[in-house]
Amino acid sequence: MNNKVARISLLGEIEGLIKLIRPKQWVKNAFVFAPLIFAGEFLNLASVYTTVLAAFLFCLAASAVYIVNDLKDIENDRAHPEKSRKRPLASGEVQPKSAYILLTLIYVLLSCAWLILPQVIYVILAYLAINLAYTFKLKNEPVIEIFIVAFGFVLRVYAGALALNVPVSHWMFITTLSISLYLAAIKRRQELIQSGKQSRGVLAHYSVSLIDRFAEMSAVISVVFYSLYVMDKQPDLILTVPFVIFGLFRYWYIVETLKGGESPTDVIIQDKQILITILLWLGFCIWALFP
Repeated sequence: MNNKVARISLLGEIEGLIKLIRPKQWVKNAFVFAPLIFAGEFLNLASVYTTVLAAFLFCLAASAVYIVNDLKDIENDRAHPEKSRKRPLASGEVQPKSAYILLTLIYVLLSCAWLILPQVIYVILAYLAINLAYTFKLKNEPVIEIFIVAFGFVLRVYAGALALNVPVSHWMFITTLSISLYLAAIKRRQELIQSGKQSRGVLAHYSVSLIDRFAEMSAVISVVFYSLYVMDKQPDLILTVPFVIFGLFRYWYIVETLKGGESPTDVIIQDKQILITILLWLGFCIWALFP
């Protein structure tokens, strides 16, 4: 009987640790693959392997950020009606000691990866440093905190480029930053509407109308600079521009009408039209850039 209880407890702890690293959020690291696609290296097995490894390392880094954030906010999360149930540390599903052990293991793995992809690890170190500053100080600084979230996606693209040793157009960097600012602004908007200003301290500095202007500006910049990138660097990708515009339209429809958007990951996974649009965009990119 005691052994059975111990096994159940162990399985519960493992399940909690899996929740702690938030594997569902790893879909964000698909940005690492952008240089692989746009450089036309997707048929090179060595390049694919290197990019997959770089994306995996970013998954580890992102999980480390989540663990540090949850450890830092454990007391606040325990007082929150939803986070007290959903966050493994706040709910007691995972003990802080176990979280520290897992965090140490992730840091060790990232340190070992420096021997394989040192250029990617340098980018990851910058990502970790920025997010530490975000967790302990900058998360309560309006506007700055949105840019930090968005800049994490720019670093993902940069890491993918360094992994393959290929140049990345300045257009791509600006486009990535703009679309990331759009998603981050929408996330804050929905948090403000659905959970109120008490759910996140920085929301007290925002209003829905202000964040709407942030999002609209970012969406327009995304379309403009992506179109300029296509016309300047990859004219064969002109057919992908309508998919980008439709994706933004559909996302805004989900936000306004279906009240989604608080989790961009959930939108991508759950909305069939968004998912099909992304797959068609990717298919057209591969077709146009096929070596």
